[in-house]
Amino acid sequence: MAHSFSRKLRAFFGGRWLRVLALLALLLLSVFLLYLDITIREAFEGRRFALPARVYARPLELYPGVKLRGSEFAAELKRLGYKDSPDPQEPGTFRRTLDGFDLMSRPFDFWDAKQPAKFLRIVFKGDAVAALDGSKSGSSVTLTRLEPPLIGGIYPGHNEDRALVKLEGVPQILVDALISVEDRKFYSHWGIDPRGMARAIVATVSGRGVQGGSTITQQLVKNFFLTSERTLQRKFTEILMAVLLELHYEKSEILETYINEIYLGQDGSRAIHGFGLASHYYFDTPLELLDASQVALLVALVKGPSYYDPRRQRQRALERRNLVLQELARQAILTQEQHVAAKAKPLGVVSKAPTGTSPYPAFLELVHRQLQRDYHEDDLRSEGLRIFTTLDPRVQQAAERALTGRLAQLEKTRRLPGGSVEGAVVVTSAQNGEVQAIVGGRNTRFEGFNRALDAQRPIGSLIKPVIYLTALEQPDKYTLVTPLDDTKLVWRERGTADWEPNNYDHEFHGNVPLRLALAHSYNVSTARLGLTLGVSTVLDKVRRLGVERSMPEYASSLLGTQELTPLEVAQIYQVLASGGFRTPLRAIREVLTADGKPLQRYALAVEQVASPAPVFLLVSALQSVVREGTARRLQNYLSPELGVAGKTGTTDGLRDSWFAGFTGDRVAVVWVGRDDNESTGLTGSSGAMTIWGEMMSQLDPEPLMPPRPENIEMVWIDPATQLRASEACPGAIELPFIKDSAPTA
Repeated sequence: MAHSFSRKLRAFFGGRWLRVLALLALLLLSVFLLYLDITIREAFEGRRFALPARVYARPLELYPGVKLRGSEFAAELKRLGYKDSPDPQEPGTFRRTLDGFDLMSRPFDFWDAKQPAKFLRIVFKGDAVAALDGSKSGSSVTLTRLEPPLIGGIYPGHNEDRALVKLEGVPQILVDALISVEDRKFYSHWGIDPRGMARAIVATVSGRGVQGGSTITQQLVKNFFLTSERTLQRKFTEILMAVLLELHYEKSEILETYINEIYLGQDGSRAIHGFGLASHYYFDTPLELLDASQVALLVALVKGPSYYDPRRQRQRALERRNLVLQELARQAILTQEQHVAAKAKPLGVVSKAPTGTSPYPAFLELVHRQLQRDYHEDDLRSEGLRIFTTLDPRVQQAAERALTGRLAQLEKTRRLPGGSVEGAVVVTSAQNGEVQAIVGGRNTRFEGFNRALDAQRPIGSLIKPVIYLTALEQPDKYTLVTPLDDTKLVWRERGTADWEPNNYDHEFHGNVPLRLALAHSYNVSTARLGLTLGVSTVLDKVRRLGVERSMPEYASSLLGTQELTPLEVAQIYQVLASGGFRTPLRAIREVLTADGKPLQRYALAVEQVASPAPVFLLVSALQSVVREGTARRLQNYLSPELGVAGKTGTTDGLRDSWFAGFTGDRVAVVWVGRDDNESTGLTGSSGAMTIWGEMMSQLDPEPLMPPRPENIEMVWIDPATQLRASEACPGAIELPFIKDSAPTA
């Protein structure tokens, strides 16, 4: 009897505990399901993708009379990926004619308007556009623009990139191919395929790993939420999330997200996600324009983008693509004739993938820094902003070519180790301060140290124009012909060693007219002038011209011992080129949201920081630097008729070579030196100036003809006496003066 009671007691408690354990397991499963449900809904109802900011160069504007060569226009079409066609009817196609081009432009949503695709006939005559027609019948067009080239992005920390597409814009053959190859029961299942799931479980239990069985919904869950870990636990989580996903969202939403999310390749550190971006990455063509063979290749890559990489494993990729085409024919998605035609085509992948993070990393870094003033870093990397910049690819290419080519030649002629000399270039628009090109070093694709923005180097004689401007602002004391003392100078200042500047030629030149002291870059006369004006006064002027960093007020600062970056130097010379108006250098024009709504426009900010008349006098003196001074060899590259204004700069021991100057349309600064601060053996004229000249010679610059202020008069001067003379005086030169300041006879 006792034995029977004991057995009943064990049965009661055993059954009860089993029920408790079952309830506990059910509770834990419910909590886990709730957690998964919240995770899925937050991701799909919030931000589904971390979208990188898209960065564009300037759009090329076309109008009759614009200075543009046919070869330059052809290069622009190549940058944009336009294809040669005997009959350009599809957007992004063109043909070359006897006197120009016929093309069908692509539609593009600009910041100010949506521009549809349009036919254009462009006629060139010499170095300019002669006529612009908007139809084959010849209707004239006054102004149009091509879509801007995409030059890079600001990517999420994990470097995933996407080009989002809407399901209604996806070719039907792509949808059919995905369903046929990846998940035939997609429209009928609840997120899982029981047969495939059973097959996967058996494979795992038998020790062969988890294999197959994944629906499109499961693949999306794996890519979107989970790791690639191949375990039963992960598979179980994947199944639950797939079912929950199907409960909450329509099939169309799931499929659209899958098309944008699936991993399809690797471009260096950048992951290629989604068919929209993959279409550009492999074919340099919009997704909606792909043919059946191209669609089949993209679908083939779903199985293994690395294993079937069409650039590295061409035969393997071809075989997989043909299997996809065969399946499409078997399911009557393609006719037999279409199948045969598509199978006969080559892979068609462009040999060089469109650029990854950016072909212009130095410029993109400036864009990024300027954006960080107004936007959080997370927004730049996830909100899909569209950023329109000021980069001119033609100017950038000329700057890169001149820098890399000349540095190699300079090393050879100076017998320096190859790759030991570095350089940087900054080019801006003279009118509005837009940065057109940035080169951060001779390895132009290197995303490392950006010398244009971060190399702080002594600027040498580039400081001298600021000293002369400060003097010329006092017309009762200084004019272009005021004699300056260029005799031995010893400056004594308490607490520092005596300062005894010397000229580059180790000679003294007595009394020298102000404009010639600048033209020949005499150190001693310039130092005397700066000391008379006051070191603090000169450095205050440097700050007014746009340099924000603090600078020590030493006498030696008057000869450029202070260290600035090429970008800061460009800001100074920008003011001189614009007649005394400071415009902060900018690399951004507009910012739009991912759906094209204007977010911010970077309008022009202008402040007058110097009077136009003294600046006009200084520009005349800087033109003398090129015409008869230290930069006279620039005429080997550019016609004297251009009236270029510029200044050479050389630092002690020939460690830094500088040239800063401007034409009628551009300001440019070039620095050459070594990262280890050793001597290059180059002066400003033998190093940086040669790069500047070679670059500008490729850009067909506008002549520099600054407008003359009302209070400026032109006076004939006798160079022998530096006094007023008649036009008939032998050797007389005409110079500008602020009214009532010219010397009398």
